Amino acid sequence: MLKREGEVRIPSGCAISAIIDRGGARFSGADIIESIALMHDRSNGLGGGFAAYGIYPEHKEYYAFHIFYDDNDARVRTEEFLFRHFDIETFEQIPTRKVKSIRHAPLIWRYFGMVPQSKMRKNDYDADEYTARCVIRINNTITGAFVFSSGKNMGAFKAVGYPEDVGEYYMLDEYKAHTWTAHGRFPTNTPGWWGGAHPFTLLDWSIVHNGEISSYDANRRYVEQFGYKCNLQTDTEVITYLFDLLVRRQGLTLETAAKVLAAPEWDVIDRMPDEEREICTALRAVYSGALINGPFSILVGFKQGILALNDRLKLRSLIQATKGSKTYFASEESAIRVICPDPESIAAVDGGTPVFIPFAEVAE
Repeated sequence: MLKREGEVRIPSGCAISAIIDRGGARFSGADIIESIALMHDRSNGLGGGFAAYGIYPEHKEYYAFHIFYDDNDARVRTEEFLFRHFDIETFEQIPTRKVKSIRHAPLIWRYFGMVPQSKMRKNDYDADEYTARCVIRINNTITGAFVFSSGKNMGAFKAVGYPEDVGEYYMLDEYKAHTWTAHGRFPTNTPGWWGGAHPFTLLDWSIVHNGEISSYDANRRYVEQFGYKCNLQTDTEVITYLFDLLVRRQGLTLETAAKVLAAPEWDVIDRMPDEEREICTALRAVYSGALINGPFSILVGFKQGILALNDRLKLRSLIQATKGSKTYFASEESAIRVICPDPESIAAVDGGTPVFIPFAEVAE
């Protein structure tokens, strides 16, 4: 028997959630797992994942590479590359638990490495640029290997499955971080596969996204002019590269980058004061290929904190709350209240208006 309208819940795709301690205090992943689990019906089991910042204080000066391998041959070829291009301090398989719903897992390893000084002298770019180029090279030239996390003192953990099962699989309740983001995937245009689960990362950038980027091809062509390769079968990948390009490589502020990606409509720009109108007009003209169209809410994790951003028409929900030193974000208010029943403030994030929550680094 067919269900009538109103008798079945049709969520607006995907679920995202985040918690940040603005004072830099580290806490376990138990709360972020509980938050994203409440939005179970917004996922369909084809992808879940987390990003955590501050989880490797004993290796905080090293790039932490999390890598999926199809087989040991891919691992051997990738390790030959890594040991030739980095000083690897230590490496190991990432510990996991047995979870019935998580199946067909690849080999999952992590490596902690520094860029050798000899490489720095030889190349005309810094350690971040060198590392980003190496990550892109591995992901595009070594068959069966995929670097899914490459930042310092942070890591992404993702799989095909519901996010709460992914959190249990990676034992995230045993990790501590000052910032957590989470994603439950409901793919509509691309397949569910381990590399396609969110977060998408490059260096310390991580993106979780609810929505659909209708400007994907234009955005892809734009970033690929600068050496990025978009071949991971999802539109979210390009957002990661856009932030890396605009902020790290071209030196824009986060606020300016957000104005590029979620630019105001032309009629809104026309009504702005002269100086602001000139700036926004220039940004839309210079960075037209970086403008993101379509419904989206995104959470951007990076080493300074979290950036939350909705599309300018606010076609996807995103809620923000605070209590004490913590700030919370989620696709649904209930996903915040399940772990913070009495927040001091709670409100929807405005469309097209970036919300940046920094954290204060604390001494170890």
